[in-house]
Amino acid sequence: MKLESHRAPLYEALLAYRDSGQRSFHVPGHKNGQVYRASLQKERSTHFVDQATSDNESQLEREPLEQSQLHMVTGEHVATGERQEPLQHTTLREEKYQEEQSQSNIVPTRAFLEMMRMDVTEISGTDDLHHPEGVILEAQQLAADCYGAEESFFLVGGSTAGNLSLLLTVCDEPGSIVLVQRNVHKSVIHGLMLAGAKAVFLEPWVDPTSGLAVMPSVKTVQAAVQAYPEAKGLLVTLPNYYGMGADLTPIARICHKAGMPLLVDEAHGAHYGQHPELPASALSCGADGVVQSTHKMLSAFTMGAMLHVQGTRINRSLLRQRLAMVQSSSPSYPVMASLDLARRLLHVQGAQTFTAGLAAVSIFKRGLAELPRFRLLQPAVLQQQELSAEVEPADQTAHASAAQPEQMHGQSAAELGHAAAGYTAQDPFKAVIYDGLGILSGYGLQQQLEARGCIPEMSDEQYVVLLFSLGSTEEDAQHVLQALQDISSAFAVEGDLLSPEESGEHMRGEKHYISTWNNFQEKATYYSEPIPFSLQPIREEHTIVIPINECAGRRSAEMVIPYPPGIPLVYPGEHISPTILARIQLLRDEGAKFHSVTDASLQTMKVMKNE
Repeated sequence: MKLESHRAPLYEALLAYRDSGQRSFHVPGHKNGQVYRASLQKERSTHFVDQATSDNESQLEREPLEQSQLHMVTGEHVATGERQEPLQHTTLREEKYQEEQSQSNIVPTRAFLEMMRMDVTEISGTDDLHHPEGVILEAQQLAADCYGAEESFFLVGGSTAGNLSLLLTVCDEPGSIVLVQRNVHKSVIHGLMLAGAKAVFLEPWVDPTSGLAVMPSVKTVQAAVQAYPEAKGLLVTLPNYYGMGADLTPIARICHKAGMPLLVDEAHGAHYGQHPELPASALSCGADGVVQSTHKMLSAFTMGAMLHVQGTRINRSLLRQRLAMVQSSSPSYPVMASLDLARRLLHVQGAQTFTAGLAAVSIFKRGLAELPRFRLLQPAVLQQQELSAEVEPADQTAHASAAQPEQMHGQSAAELGHAAAGYTAQDPFKAVIYDGLGILSGYGLQQQLEARGCIPEMSDEQYVVLLFSLGSTEEDAQHVLQALQDISSAFAVEGDLLSPEESGEHMRGEKHYISTWNNFQEKATYYSEPIPFSLQPIREEHTIVIPINECAGRRSAEMVIPYPPGIPLVYPGEHISPTILARIQLLRDEGAKFHSVTDASLQTMKVMKNE
């Protein structure tokens, strides 16, 4: 089959179904939205009969409407010329009435009704996600071609469904050992539980400048692979929530030399590798299985994601079976069509897809440079490159020397080289900022931004993440810059700008910085012992609740998950180290929220009884 990148076969099939005018004798029960349109038609008829009796309304009815005021609900799209079957003819007044009714009554908005006309199921012409032979198969083949995979699968349950299916595939027998980055999403833990696997958790490399965890170092991966050559694979997360990352190529080589597949949760990197200014994709670095949330950084509907595979290290037949297990047998066709459209946009426009978004980022960075109070987190190597690009060649040596203490935070060349090994890539669409005066915490800065109409992606004790994308505009950048200018004026204080380390220490009044988004253990421990996971609950008679300050050295009987973002600090069955215990107590004292714990106040913890 010849692939045509300009087509969106699944989306086109839904348009054909909508325009066919066929009667629905199948699910869903709303019957293409008829259940609501019937009510709307009845209400409209009653409403306008009553309105016609009023003098004011009679005068309006006698006045001819301008052609531009007469809106036909044809659903025609100016950009594409795609025709939709008319629902009815409506005037502006009728449309306003419909919107009012949707807010106060049972009838949804017109846009929602229109979506219902394409909310179909597995019927003739729409194919079957779990046994694709037609438009879904073609759409997935186009996705594989676009993203550089050998095979791609649509996910309607977000990246969660992809993580679950990958782990259930590689862990093909109970007790399978798998190497897992410690700071992973909770869906990975759920996958381990479903698979009955044993996880060897690898400690992530920590950026010394920001104090944020990125991913396991090459050294850690090498040591873990040598210690557990029987492991079924390695799963890492890249990029992290802050857009930080590094080159996966050497890690892929280590895994492949040992005969292991490299699995990557690339939920926040669906756009990677699609523009010269973006980091390389996990697939291009040699990963065997990659999960991407197409809805996060591209243009799909929420819950729309993809799983890409290549090579022979993943059992494709078993993977399809696992996907059918964890995904609905009635997948959302609008979500799948949005994946098809997101791919088509990227396939047709290529790198130009990101031109406007990257321009907005550039405007923001230039404007931020004029607001020295607010600093931008970047890899040290990128900071050096930008410094060199901003000065004349004759002045580069002197300028770099003068800027080193402030820009590089006093790090030696050797330290910078070490930092480069673990944090060499930053997603330009993730602008991570902080208050260089150390006055506003990340949480406080987010509150101030939201009060001025800017909703960040997330924040922690120190940082705020502003997420730009292919849909961002110059107006967005100017708005947030103005907001930051207003915040700077509202919280004007005298003081010297601080490095990220100093800023964190200043806000906390302590010599260490801990984020609920950043979970890592003591640096001396590169990987854990194998920790068993299963669906079998721990029996209460085997546990005991004790004061938290007595838990060091005990084996946990519950999971401790600071939220957001849901990255576990401690797993059931894992020994609680003194360092981790201190971190739990610190986060508790700062008011962090915890999931999955018996005592939400964390004055006590449930542990296993000593045998």
